[in-house]
Amino acid sequence: MFRLDGKKCIVTAAGQGIGRAAAIACAEAGAEVVATSLYAGSMADLAGRPNIEVQELDVTDAAAIGRFAEGVERADILVNCAGIVHDGTLLDCTEEEWDTAFDLNVRSMFRLTRALLPKMLAGGGGSIVNISSVAGSVKGVPRRFAYGSTKAAVIGLTKAIAVDFIGQNIRCNAICPGTIDSPSLGDRMRAQPDPDAARAMFIARQPMGRLGTPEEVASLVVYLASDAAAFTTGAVHVIDGGFTL
Repeated sequence: MFRLDGKKCIVTAAGQGIGRAAAIACAEAGAEVVATSLYAGSMADLAGRPNIEVQELDVTDAAAIGRFAEGVERADILVNCAGIVHDGTLLDCTEEEWDTAFDLNVRSMFRLTRALLPKMLAGGGGSIVNISSVAGSVKGVPRRFAYGSTKAAVIGLTKAIAVDFIGQNIRCNAICPGTIDSPSLGDRMRAQPDPDAARAMFIARQPMGRLGTPEEVASLVVYLASDAAAFTTGAVHVIDGGFTL
C-alpha cells in the first residue's frame, strides 16, 4: 500500500461517493485528512475515524473558501472531488444549468486550489488530484453536454497548473472515472421510469461487465498523492472498466 504518513490532505465532497472513499483511503494511508462537504451531517461517521477531521465547506462560496484556507496551516495534498451531473444535450441545457455546472465542477477547483497552493509552495511542494471524467475530452458521452464540457475544462485546468508549477515541486494530475457505483448514480437511476433498466444500461457500457467502485478510484488517488508518483504530473488517468476502449 502506498503511504502518506506525515502529510496533510484536504478532500472535498467527502460526504459520499469518491470523495468519501478518498478521505478514508488517505487517512488509512497515514495522512491527516480534513474532509469537507456542503453538509456536515453527511460526514458524521467520518468524524470518529482516526486521522480524519471534518469541516463544512461550500466550495461554490468564495468567502467560505477564503476563511477555510486561512485556517489551514499546511497543505500537502488536495483532492478536488466536488461535482454535479446534468443530463441532456446542448438544446436541453439552460443558462442556469450551464452556470451551475461550471461553478461547482470547475470554478470550485480553481478557487480552492488557488487558495491552498501558497500553503503547498510554502511547505516545499504538494500533490493536487482533480476528479474529472471520461465524459468530456476523453470521450463524447450522449446527453452529458454540460457535464462533459466541465470535465474537459478540468483536464485543461490540471495541465495548466502542472506546467506552471512543475519547477516548484507541485504535481497536479487528473483522474477520469467511468461509471462508478456511487450514491449520485443511484439517484439518477431512481429518477428514471425503470431504475432496473437504467442500471442494466449503465453496466452494459462497461466491457468488464460491472460498475466501478469509489474505493477503486480512491486507491488511484492515494497513489497519485504519494511519493510513489513523484515523477507523474499533468497526467490524465482513466479508470473506466474499458468504457473508452
